[in-house]
Amino acid sequence: MRTFTSILSLTIFVLSLVAGFFIAAVLFLVTFPFDPHRRVVGRFFRWMGVFIARLSLHWTFAVRKPLPSYRPGRTVIVSNHASNSDIFLVSHLPWEMKWLAKASVFRAPFLGWLLWLAGDIPVKRGERDSAKSAMARARRYLEHGMPIMIFPEGTRSTTMELLPFKEGAFRLALDAGADVLPIAIAGTRTAMEVHSWRVGFARGLVGVGTPIKTGEHGITDVTELSNAARAQIIALAAELEAELKAESMAESKADSKADD
Repeated sequence: MRTFTSILSLTIFVLSLVAGFFIAAVLFLVTFPFDPHRRVVGRFFRWMGVFIARLSLHWTFAVRKPLPSYRPGRTVIVSNHASNSDIFLVSHLPWEMKWLAKASVFRAPFLGWLLWLAGDIPVKRGERDSAKSAMARARRYLEHGMPIMIFPEGTRSTTMELLPFKEGAFRLALDAGADVLPIAIAGTRTAMEVHSWRVGFARGLVGVGTPIKTGEHGITDVTELSNAARAQIIALAAELEAELKAESMAESKADSKADD
């Protein structure tokens, strides 16, 4: 049964990408003269992620409410990373942000083309020049008040533990005088498991932390900034996991009473 529903979900994903690409291409052509940072196309692309997640037969994704009043602008957003489905979950957040992503993904038909239309930033792992170019582009976005989204672990963690953080996101924030906004993801680990094409059942939550100031009125050291963000993500992720566990237990009790 799971194989059948996985095929159906992946078919919906592909068809949505194809249709979305043509809509995004029209939006790009219409808005580019007055929207150089591609906010309109970017928001449409993130909305596509929400749409695909809601059509999924396997996922229930949501934003932890209430959201804080803070609206990111000149901000580097950092998060833990457990699954490729994290992208669909984070897209539920109600603001546009440009994503740093592997350059290889930009070569994928339709998905890569959508990333390009949305103005996201490709980077080749292990290539210094590519990383330098990506960070320069990210800084230009920040200077115009456009948030940047980065997974500082650099890849998905296959356990419940956070991998070591790479410095790039935090050095970028310090160089640009930007805030760092930690967010946390919980519940997505089974949604798209590593080395498996099948889609798993998952209930995911994304929560938003407290912005960390940098520079003259905040943290000025890369390691201190990374550690502060990491501590927030760990604490927030634990809270989200506890909420999901409590919801699951409450549902199990309700089901047991219904059976009685």
